[in-house]
Amino acid sequence: MKKHYLSLLGIAALLVVACGSPKSTTANKTTTTTTTITATSTTTSAAQAALTAVGIDLNAKIPLDPTVKTGVLSNGLTYYIQNNGKPEDKVELRLAINAGSILEDDDQQGLAHMMEHMNFNGTTNFQKNELVDYLQGIGVKFGADLNAYTSFDETVYILPIPSDDPEKLDNGFTILSDWAGGALLETEAINDERGVILEESRTGKGANDRMNKVTFPVIFANSKYAERLPIGKDEIIANFDPDAIRRFQKDWYRPDLMAVIAVGDLDVATLEAKIKEHFGDIPAAENPRKREEFGLPNHEETLIAIAQDPEASFAQVRIQYKDSKKAEPTTTVSDLRDDLVNGLFSQMMNNRLQELTTKPNPPFIFGSSSYGGTGIRGKNSYSSFAGTSPDGQLTALKTLLEENQRVKLYGFQASEFERAKTSYKSFYKTFYKDRDKRESGRIVGAYVNHFLVGDMVPSVEYSYEMAMKLMPTITIEEINAKMADYIHDDNRSIVFTGPETENKPTEADILKILNDVANSKIDNYQDTEVRENLIEKLPTAGAIAKTTKNDKLGTTTYTLSNGATITTKKTDFKNDEILMTAYSYGGTSLFSDAEYKAVSQAMGGVTQGGVAGMNQTDMGKYMSGKLVRVSPRVGSISENFNGSSTPDDLETMFQLIHLYFTDINKDDEAYQSYIDKQKSFLGSYLSRPESYFSNEVNKYRFESSPRYTGFPTPEMMDAADYDKAYELFKERFSDAGDFNFYLVGNIDDAQIQEFAKTYIASLPSSGKKEMYKMNEWREDTSKPRKKIVKKGLEEKSTVQIVWTGEANSYSAKENMALDALGEIATIKIIETLREQEGGIYGGGARGSLSKITYPRYNFSISFPCGPDNVDKLVAAALNELEMIKNDGPTDKDMNKVKEAYLLEYKENLESNRFWLNSLYSADYEQKDPNKILDFEASVANLTKADVQAAAKKYIDENYLLAVLLPEDK
Repeated sequence: MKKHYLSLLGIAALLVVACGSPKSTTANKTTTTTTTITATSTTTSAAQAALTAVGIDLNAKIPLDPTVKTGVLSNGLTYYIQNNGKPEDKVELRLAINAGSILEDDDQQGLAHMMEHMNFNGTTNFQKNELVDYLQGIGVKFGADLNAYTSFDETVYILPIPSDDPEKLDNGFTILSDWAGGALLETEAINDERGVILEESRTGKGANDRMNKVTFPVIFANSKYAERLPIGKDEIIANFDPDAIRRFQKDWYRPDLMAVIAVGDLDVATLEAKIKEHFGDIPAAENPRKREEFGLPNHEETLIAIAQDPEASFAQVRIQYKDSKKAEPTTTVSDLRDDLVNGLFSQMMNNRLQELTTKPNPPFIFGSSSYGGTGIRGKNSYSSFAGTSPDGQLTALKTLLEENQRVKLYGFQASEFERAKTSYKSFYKTFYKDRDKRESGRIVGAYVNHFLVGDMVPSVEYSYEMAMKLMPTITIEEINAKMADYIHDDNRSIVFTGPETENKPTEADILKILNDVANSKIDNYQDTEVRENLIEKLPTAGAIAKTTKNDKLGTTTYTLSNGATITTKKTDFKNDEILMTAYSYGGTSLFSDAEYKAVSQAMGGVTQGGVAGMNQTDMGKYMSGKLVRVSPRVGSISENFNGSSTPDDLETMFQLIHLYFTDINKDDEAYQSYIDKQKSFLGSYLSRPESYFSNEVNKYRFESSPRYTGFPTPEMMDAADYDKAYELFKERFSDAGDFNFYLVGNIDDAQIQEFAKTYIASLPSSGKKEMYKMNEWREDTSKPRKKIVKKGLEEKSTVQIVWTGEANSYSAKENMALDALGEIATIKIIETLREQEGGIYGGGARGSLSKITYPRYNFSISFPCGPDNVDKLVAAALNELEMIKNDGPTDKDMNKVKEAYLLEYKENLESNRFWLNSLYSADYEQKDPNKILDFEASVANLTKADVQAAAKKYIDENYLLAVLLPEDK
């Protein structure tokens, strides 16, 4: 069987531990096709004939991308090298180790992950903390850029490094080689790191952890994986003999289990020389311990796990059918074709499940089905998943089983198949068009995967051309036959997790549904056709009244005859991407307080009805093959659009914008479906202690506001006024004349002008320029500035320290200084609270100065910790700020922040998203857009005195200290 890396939703994150800081209808014609489904493991005769006609050899091996240089050193270490110029002057380095927690001995549980940590705490060339300190000094952020992760079967180290500085490049490879075998593992450093690991473990405790103890013995039934979670066991971490981790390093950190991957803006010869220089001298292992492979044993019976917890905030249902045979990597054309078949199947199945969520009283909030990996090497499965209301798990299970059975009985229909193929071809087309615009960080992972599991990595050209050849050879009969292979009575498991309910489901309930569905009469799916055109009669076009260019920024602004503006920036960062955003001042600020409260929970449901007489399902079908998205929204002080498109689909994006202005549907059933899903999702959300804490703090701070609504309850959702929300939404989008649109990407000016005149300039306009209404309410900072919230069963706390208030004025320089203060405070918090005290795993600070709607400042510190350490760690964090106030930041810390700013800015300049957000924000916040290009000068002019002044001005004794404590404290 093949190997597909589509990990089970919700499990993958639990299996990886990282080292870094931790979105009236027209008549429809019904078409029905009945198909007799029989199981098959080979291509159909029609498919085979098509393959023969195009001369495709299914047994042919997939070639590795010819632009990647591979090799194996004499000590057994494998390497992959590829030159890639995006982003400029940067290379992505990875060290992949084919060893993870599954290889731990009984006394080592958690030490594969701790070994990863220890590589940041003293190596041959970098003493304790020097490594992170050095990398921060060249602009590499710990957690955001520099990172690592440990999973069951592997450990991977992540290091982006500048490639335009020979010294920095050489040091990057020195760091990577230290990770490969240079960890000192000194006893004192090991003992110091125990606290950090235990704090990381603490952050993961709670409802999910408790439910995992019930479900993992079923998910990983009778396997070693159920006993080797990467986080390990607290009692072992606290007490293990240091020689145990040294033994793990000796056994598994060896070159024959390692690969170095280097992808970036540097010639291959230089990178290969660096690898040979830094890794060639690592000695090969003598008498190496066998690297065993572990799997999931087969089982004949259906395994069931039902886990409920009082702090669970979300209910889930998962059905899994594991393959009986071992999964194999993708290495042949046949494997690649099978990937396409499975992908097309999943897309059609998920389209059906999505359609169910748009109906009144939907059976689940969302659902998905796919064939792929289990999170365990060598084992694939077909799985169906649903997020449900706490009391809706049995209904969701029944629906998932019925939909699977429906496909097994009747298969998919030709119309569904054609839409799925059209969509797949569009994705491949974009992938191909942007083949020379891929960032190195998006490439390097494929080579890590090739080393670890063997999946071949062909060139984009090969993937695209082969997919286009293979797609026509795939028949609906062989896709329909897949379900007979996927579903079977053996190797089946069903898992329920969620909040406690009065009538907890039982195994007997689940088995009864399995039996009932298997013996019930199920009708075939009824597909519907949709019209061919989104807009059936084009509007009368307007005109472009004025065109203005900004040569410095490379932008063009069109002022349309109705007053709307469209600012464009043509880039070559991506070949097949155009991003869009828009705003008009006003938003909910123009609603009365009573109106606001009446519609605040309903406004999000207005767009659920679709446009132009097409409901969500119709629109989904119409959009097949179109890579376009448009989302309107009424915000607090503006109404907005956000969206994206390819150049080929740009007209569709403009048409959708036009229709959201002129022809949005009012659909009570679609709205009620939205409300039902919101109630299901939000009903138990506050059961999670951290969510409850956040809500209580917000209530404490903002409940005196006349517009405070609090966390939405089911009663509030039911009481929301859809009619009023629809009326106010239409009112907010009734006047296009004061809208400002921004488009960035591979733009054709002639297209923009044509579509702007046809779809935007034609929109109604009053000729007025609205302004938002200033909210006169201000947070009361005179009330007691300490809020203690008690919630939760685990011994864990969360700390928030907040300074906020109205500022005298706005200054861009002061905003940068306050932001820099947050970055510097984060560095000090990690150094002190994590590395020195061992009291936290992650945490940080952030600061900003806002201009709209009035000048105000905000600075905050947050971190999780043990309840007994709260007072000590709060004092330590405040002391770090006090030292900055008294002495200013150090030169070293100031340099770290500046280098990070400059590295990020350099990459951002080649990002469509950065330019879109920057152009939009400059206008929205009434700033000079030309300042976008002055960022480097602003960084150069930022001084330690500026940061110290910001600290003195905004950091005082009038802060809010909010603390989450367990219920028994």
